[in-house]
Amino acid sequence: MTDSKNQIKFAYWVPNVSGGLVVSNIEQRTDWRYDYNVRLAQAAERNGFEYALTQIRFTAGYGAEYQHESVSFSHAILAKTERLKVIAAILPGPWKPALAAKQLATIDQLTQGRIAVNIVSGWFKGEFDAIGEDWPEHDERYRRSEEFIQCLKGIWSQEQFSFHGKYYQFNHYTLKPKPIQKPYIEIFQGGSSRAARDMAARVSDWYFTNGNNADALREQINDLKIKAKNHQHQVRVAVNAFVIARDTEQEAQAVLQEIIDEANVEAVQAFAIATREAGAATKEGEGNWAKSSFEDLVQYNDGFKTNLIGTPQQIAERIVALKALGIDLILIGFLHFIEEVEYFGEKVLPLVRALEQQQLSASASASASASA
Repeated sequence: MTDSKNQIKFAYWVPNVSGGLVVSNIEQRTDWRYDYNVRLAQAAERNGFEYALTQIRFTAGYGAEYQHESVSFSHAILAKTERLKVIAAILPGPWKPALAAKQLATIDQLTQGRIAVNIVSGWFKGEFDAIGEDWPEHDERYRRSEEFIQCLKGIWSQEQFSFHGKYYQFNHYTLKPKPIQKPYIEIFQGGSSRAARDMAARVSDWYFTNGNNADALREQINDLKIKAKNHQHQVRVAVNAFVIARDTEQEAQAVLQEIIDEANVEAVQAFAIATREAGAATKEGEGNWAKSSFEDLVQYNDGFKTNLIGTPQQIAERIVALKALGIDLILIGFLHFIEEVEYFGEKVLPLVRALEQQQLSASASASASASA
């Protein structure tokens, strides 16, 4: 059997904000309310998903008029599940590390170690302006996030934590009880810029990147792994994808085309402007969405680019190809979450595991032949 530790893992986007995962007027049988999310989490847990990621939004926009806060919503989902680990997205600025460390340690204790955290450095200046938060320039936001992560790790793992950085200071701080997870709660972060990869290579456990093609992903992963090795650090990689799995490729492509045809043009264009402004602020002059077309931005984390659109067999083969590039986890959005999570678990996931087992057996046979 395939070693479960070496299997590719799956997460889903928690729809704790309204509007679904595409900026389109197409019907999305997905709901942002709690009761729906409980049923979704339980369905995901039954169908092989190990993680879920709650979103952090403070203001309406791009089709998301309503937003539940991420940390409390994560805890509420955890209370109704048994194995799922929920990744709560938080923003340095609105959160301070002392508060986040204490919140998350408490949830970790109450859920037997099933909380994780995604540190979001921020890309939408309008949101920070609306809530009266400082907006450091792009690379400074990542420096602040790096200090934030250093503080979380120190608070969770040291008896008396002291830190004197540019953004945060601690003097012999002791947190008890500490998290159940050792040495600390899993830390995720996102971003595709040089600054994001540099930060991940130094301090993060997981690096989220937007959806992309194989060549672009390979380049990012190689850069990240080389940098991490130079820092004697290990970081795993997760990629965003929007999955459209149907019985035929024609059906899947028709759904994709309908999503794009029904796109909320005004909202997508506003998003495009905001992302271009965010990208222009990076030292390299481009960010997550620098090469994204209008069609790409209809799924706001470039999920279409990953190309998990087609039959279960096609999608399974592409997932295993992503694993070969160095992807450890796929973060998935769906159009109709509950029913498509169930279809994925029934039709796609068994094929993925079978292909992984075939590759493992072939590798073992090759090794045996070489040593004979």
